[in-house]
Amino acid sequence: MAKNQQVMVPTAWGIRSSFQSFVALLIVILVVAAIYLRQTNEQVFQYGTTQKSSSGLTSRCNLFSGKFNATALLERLRNKRLVFVGDSLNRNQWISMVCLVDSAIPPAFKFMHNNGSINIFKATEYNATIEFYWSPLLVESNSDDPVNHRMPDRIVRVQAIEKHARHWTDADILIFNTYLWWRRLQMKVLWGNFESPEDGIYKAVKLPRVYEMALQTWAQWLEVHVNRKTQLFFMSMSPTHERADKWGGIRGENCYSETEPVIKEGYVGDGASPRMMRVVESVLGELKTRRLNVQMINITQLSDYRKDGHPSIYRKHWETITEKQLSNPKNYSDCIHWCLPGLPDEWNELLYSYILQL
Repeated sequence: MAKNQQVMVPTAWGIRSSFQSFVALLIVILVVAAIYLRQTNEQVFQYGTTQKSSSGLTSRCNLFSGKFNATALLERLRNKRLVFVGDSLNRNQWISMVCLVDSAIPPAFKFMHNNGSINIFKATEYNATIEFYWSPLLVESNSDDPVNHRMPDRIVRVQAIEKHARHWTDADILIFNTYLWWRRLQMKVLWGNFESPEDGIYKAVKLPRVYEMALQTWAQWLEVHVNRKTQLFFMSMSPTHERADKWGGIRGENCYSETEPVIKEGYVGDGASPRMMRVVESVLGELKTRRLNVQMINITQLSDYRKDGHPSIYRKHWETITEKQLSNPKNYSDCIHWCLPGLPDEWNELLYSYILQL
């Protein structure tokens, strides 16, 4: 009996020891986990609050290395051509870019030159040009005249681009856009030329198919003729604000008298076409498979909030405003283009970051 008791004592002691060891190990694990979670929470809190910059983006975002630096951009453009190609919204962005760099250049070392469809700003000290070429549909059309381009019946040659492209093929940086002039249900396509229009074949082609045809022609030209060292960009659609009911305003109103942006997070208006944007993405994707990268800069969503950013009645008037129009300002308000300084400056900050990174 004594022997049995002597055998059971060490067994009980061993169980107690194992239990105590397990409890000690569990306490250590809990302490380590608590320290880890505290550090993680502090990092998350720091990332979400103290790391925010004045632009609203966190400093951990690697897109922006800082605010726009005109001198840094001009150094990157030394002995180079930067050309915006497209419609009046791309001209809007070109003017913004010129204004952004202008103050960094002494008056004696810069000049502006206009020659038909092309506008050139030159910084002579850097031998750099920032240019705009008017080509609203990228391919040839009866709206190619930089002044007299308001046609009641728009006609496009979807397979012809050389007349335009020869002016910008040798550029070092190209920024394209085209959307505004395609906003219709269908477009008349000409197979032939504008010099002998009576000999051509015409056909009405619906959107977005005709848009895709034009972009395919543009893409084929880039693939064959553009140097692979050229930096290529495509600006996404700039939205309009012509229907106030889309952002909670009064039906029949537009951007006239708007003084604040849309504050509803995730707001999507009807001033841009998702299906046409998908066409652009598809064409750029095909180019990428052929080892030609065109960087899409998506300005659509950030611009959609800015119903307050348009010139409205403070626009350029191509014709004399009548008394009837003056009595109803919303009818001649420009809710398409943008004020300067203004939103296009932000577009150019995005472009600037890409140019310096690539």
